[in-house]
Amino acid sequence: MKINPTQTIQTSSEDIPFTLKQVKEAIPPECFQKSTWRSLSYFFLDVGIITGLYFIAIALDSWFFWPIFWLMQGTMFWALFVVGHDCGHASFSRYKWLNNLIGHLSHTPILVPFHGWRISHRTHHSNTGSIENDESWHPVTEATYQQMVRLEKFGRFKLILFLYPLYLFRRSHGKKGTHFHPESPLFRPSEKWDVITSTVACSLMILLLGFLTYQWGALWLLKYYLGPYVVFVMWLDFVTFLHHTDPDIPWYRGEDWYFLKGALSTIDHDYGFINEIHHNIGTHVVHHIFHTIPHYHLKTATEAVKPLLGEYYRKSDRPIWSAFWRAYNSCYFVANEGSKIYYQKPVSPKK
Repeated sequence: MKINPTQTIQTSSEDIPFTLKQVKEAIPPECFQKSTWRSLSYFFLDVGIITGLYFIAIALDSWFFWPIFWLMQGTMFWALFVVGHDCGHASFSRYKWLNNLIGHLSHTPILVPFHGWRISHRTHHSNTGSIENDESWHPVTEATYQQMVRLEKFGRFKLILFLYPLYLFRRSHGKKGTHFHPESPLFRPSEKWDVITSTVACSLMILLLGFLTYQWGALWLLKYYLGPYVVFVMWLDFVTFLHHTDPDIPWYRGEDWYFLKGALSTIDHDYGFINEIHHNIGTHVVHHIFHTIPHYHLKTATEAVKPLLGEYYRKSDRPIWSAFWRAYNSCYFVANEGSKIYYQKPVSPKK
C-alpha cells in the first residue's frame, strides 16, 4: 500500500499575524456575558420538547412512528448534551454549583459522566491541533496506521459514527485510562470525588433502565431509549468529527504548536435548521478560542472576528453530508515528521 504524496512536510510553520488579545478585543464585550435565566430557558425548552415527544410516542405507539421518534428524540438528546457541554465550560452560568447540577441533569440521562467528560474535554480544548497532546479526534501517524491491525482500522475509520461510548470507556487511540475511574491518567487527585459522583450517577441511570426493562421488557428499552440513544451517539460523533477532521485543517508538533494556533485548527459548518436546535455548536472556531462564550453569543462573536482572522478562519461551504464524506474518505493519518501537516490517505497500488 502506497501513501498519498501530495501533502508537503514542513519542519516548522510561520506564526499567525495576530495575538489572542487582539482577537478578544475584536469581540463585543457583551458576548462574554452569561445570562443564567437565558441559559436555563434553553435547558427547560429541551427538556420540555423531550417530554412532549415521549407523550406523543406513548399515545401513538406505532411502528410507523418509532423511526421518526428515534430521529427526533435522538436529536433532542444531542441538544441536551450541548447544554451540558456549556455547563462543562462554565459558559452556562457564573455559578459552579448550578453548572454542575444542570450538567448532571443534562448528561446523566444520556449516560455521559459529566465530570469525567468535562475534564477530558478541558484537555481537548487546551491542546487542540496538537498531534501529541490533543484528546479526541487527533490523527494517528503514518507509522502507527501501518501497524494497526485490520479490525482496529475498521473500528477507527469505518465505524466513526458509533465510537463515542467506546471513547468514554477507553479514550482515543494511544491514550490510556477511562472517564469513569478516578485514578485514570485523565484526572488530578483533587478531582477524585467529582469523577466518582458522575460515575455513580451514570450507574444509577443504568440501574433505572435495567429496572424499567425488567418491568416492561426489552422492546420497551428499544422503543423508548436505545433508538434515540443510538441517534444521539451518531449526532455527537458526526458533529465532533466534522469540526476536527478535514483535509484543509493543519496539525502541529512540539514547540511549533501553541494555543491560538491550535484553536484555529478547527472548522465551522452550517447544519441548516439544526443550527438552532443544537444551540449553534457549528460555530466552532470562536468557541475553541474562547470556550466561555455562551452558545447564544457565538454567532455574533464569529462575525466580529472574521475580518481579523481572514484566511485563518475556516468555514466549510459544502453541505454537511458532502463535507463528512470527503473527510471520511481522505483523512486517515499524518506524516511521521514535520509540523503544519495535513491528513493523508492510503493509495492502493496500481495494477
